[in-house]
Amino acid sequence: MAEKIAVQVCYATPELQFLRDLSVAVGTTLEQAVAQSGLLAEVPGLDLGTLAMGIYAKKKTLDTVLREHDRVELYRPLIADPKNARRRRKTPSAPAA
Repeated sequence: MAEKIAVQVCYATPELQFLRDLSVAVGTTLEQAVAQSGLLAEVPGLDLGTLAMGIYAKKKTLDTVLREHDRVELYRPLIADPKNARRRRKTPSAPAA
């Protein structure tokens, strides 16, 4: 019997929170864990080739081999540049005429 490790796969949108604990074989890659999690069936249209992924907020490639207790995270593209949004919030508004 192959040795197993515990990992977690997570993905979130404004409408959905996907968090799945898995027991996978030692040597499983990030891509394989996402496939085994059922996320692609639950959220049709996700393209692993275009989404950024990581483990505990550190970007990783699809062929990264997972370790015990890794949390695989899929990141959605940003809607706005955080630096520009912060600048807009700090800029005082013009006084009303």
